Amino acid sequence: MKSLVSTLLVTFVVLISGLLNVTYGANDTLVVYANSDKTLDQIISADVTSGGAQVHKAYKLVSTDTTYIFSAAITATSDIAIVGKLGADGRPPCIQPDVLPDASVPGTLLILNANGIKARLENLYITGQSITGSVNSPNAIGVIIKGDNVRLEVNNCVFEQWDQYALNYQGNMDKLFVYNTKFRNMANSAGQWYVGEAVRNSGGNGTDSLVMKNNTFFCINAYAACPVTGKICNYFEFVHNDVVWMFKNPLFAFNVTKAKINDNIFYAAYSGGISKSEYPWWDQLRSPEIGSIIDLDTLNVAIAKIFDSQDSTNANVRMLAEAKRTVEVKNNAYFWPTKLTNYWKAWNDTAHTDSIYTPSWMNQRTTNMFANKTTWPGFTESGNQNVDPTFGASIDSVMDNKPEFGVGFLEYFKAVRTAKISTEVWGYHLQHVASGSNWVPQWPLPEAKDLKYTNATLLTASTDGRPLGDLNWFGMVSSVEEKYSKTTPQSFILYEAYPNPFNPSTKIKFELPENGNVTLKIYDIQGRLVTTVLNNELKNRGTYEYKVDMDKMASGIYLYTLQYNGRMQTKKMALLK
Repeated sequence: MKSLVSTLLVTFVVLISGLLNVTYGANDTLVVYANSDKTLDQIISADVTSGGAQVHKAYKLVSTDTTYIFSAAITATSDIAIVGKLGADGRPPCIQPDVLPDASVPGTLLILNANGIKARLENLYITGQSITGSVNSPNAIGVIIKGDNVRLEVNNCVFEQWDQYALNYQGNMDKLFVYNTKFRNMANSAGQWYVGEAVRNSGGNGTDSLVMKNNTFFCINAYAACPVTGKICNYFEFVHNDVVWMFKNPLFAFNVTKAKINDNIFYAAYSGGISKSEYPWWDQLRSPEIGSIIDLDTLNVAIAKIFDSQDSTNANVRMLAEAKRTVEVKNNAYFWPTKLTNYWKAWNDTAHTDSIYTPSWMNQRTTNMFANKTTWPGFTESGNQNVDPTFGASIDSVMDNKPEFGVGFLEYFKAVRTAKISTEVWGYHLQHVASGSNWVPQWPLPEAKDLKYTNATLLTASTDGRPLGDLNWFGMVSSVEEKYSKTTPQSFILYEAYPNPFNPSTKIKFELPENGNVTLKIYDIQGRLVTTVLNNELKNRGTYEYKVDMDKMASGIYLYTLQYNGRMQTKKMALLK
């Protein structure tokens, strides 16, 4: 059985970047190797003081030539970070379940089981497939948040074959930030075609924030994001994502109160449609309606009173609250390939009792809400277009019955819609765990080449002039690390980047004389946004230094702009490769 060895590397400093605003030094970091007789959960659960407190806050996984395994869930009751060190080819360390003596498979990697804690997962390949290839179906959930007011940040990870949910939060007012992450091949739960979801609120509690940027959801059965289960969602941001081949609706976000859904690609999303028996209440909150990619509804009285607390005693609180909602849906592309739409047509023409309502971009209820500026003055919708991004040819091969794609999407659709679904699976280059102790997943991801689409219109169609969808496929995302010093500056200073010129990384340092909201962005010489380091984030007084890695960017002059409490400074730096 594969297992792990760990060592404390005294000279190692892991910088938990921008989002957590926490720096872990040598005494807080345990380096873990994947080559001894303990599983990852055993190492972390044993890493405690005599009083039960966690010794280290960060666990650095450095092995990429074999996988890390877990035999039980890691249960965290304090801040935790599990961060991988990328290999020379960008390969992240892989974590997978063990097979227990009773032949069962652990269903969950990480449980966040305390209120108010912070957690971070970065540079990891997290698969639900065990060391023999089996999956805990249908109960596989990668991460479960049980505490209230928990902050989880996920960056540059891959989640594969989590048959129920990849990320599941059950606490009240949790905050999730998911960046640069791939969710793939989550359509394998035996007989349960309505799960296989990326991010799901299942606890019936409110959501503080769900922010998702530069992610790809490829061949998963259900929601990319579900921040709504009947309670309030304060903020939802879904920007620069690819949703490619999904059976159900990509978003369950009916009653969001403040939201941005911009610059995404929805390709073959909601391709399972809605059967006549499912209509009108399937995936609807209150008003019966045929589902669509963008699908909103009104607030109920309870949510309206929470959202608009100052008018909570007003008999007209629902309408007053609706007028304060702000939802922005801009510059998205959506498309269903002809082979699929022809299949739908043929299916419905045969007068099946299980014929379907085919999906649309925006149903009539939602369209009316955006058009009614009296009731919903904060709803804005523009620049959305039905355009084929022109992915590589292999992407639509998921429709076909081939060994690497399972039964294919069309056969899977037929099995679901004729109520004969049992063990059928579909996906794209499904991973097959090889025997032996040194199996690792395919890398680079086999879809990397063909998800870089070629439609020239969409390559500059986003709100910031860049390609729609996940920018990682175009090499346009830079990594960032933060270092904070608790100093007492007397003035607002933006320093020259150092080194400058640089290759491929440089450090941007600034001082804040008082607490304030900070935005730090990098532009190319033509004024196009390259990356956002900070976006109106509240920062304490002190000195900040950001290490920005621009290895994926071309040589040239770049501008970095810092905005703080109504003031702005801009400087130049040069990337020379």
